[in-house]
Amino acid sequence: MEESSLTTAPSILDGDNYETWAIRMTIHLQALDVWEAVEENYEVPPLGANPTVAQMKLHNERKTRKAKAKACLFAAISPSISIKIMKIDSAAEIWAYLKEEYKRDERIKNMQVMNLI
Repeated sequence: MEESSLTTAPSILDGDNYETWAIRMTIHLQALDVWEAVEENYEVPPLGANPTVAQMKLHNERKTRKAKAKACLFAAISPSISIKIMKIDSAAEIWAYLKEEYKRDERIKNMQVMNLI
């Protein structure tokens, strides 16, 4: 698979498709090697004095991974949802918010469907 096709978000979260979106988005973020930034929510400490090239490279990679994960999430949500998460700093916090906000709605919808049946 070409890298350009990996960078296209798998679907857009519109609030009604959370379960499917979350599964596809997890796989997408794993394929881009940024899922760690969502799953672990690690902090990137500042570099100390006289860092080695390896330390600088690792520091940059971890910062970039966090930024890419956040960018991927913003690319895969509807504009109305983007407004709700604009002020959230990390990809992990965005992921937790989306799960809390939209997974609950889906359970309620499923119960409503069951009641109709």
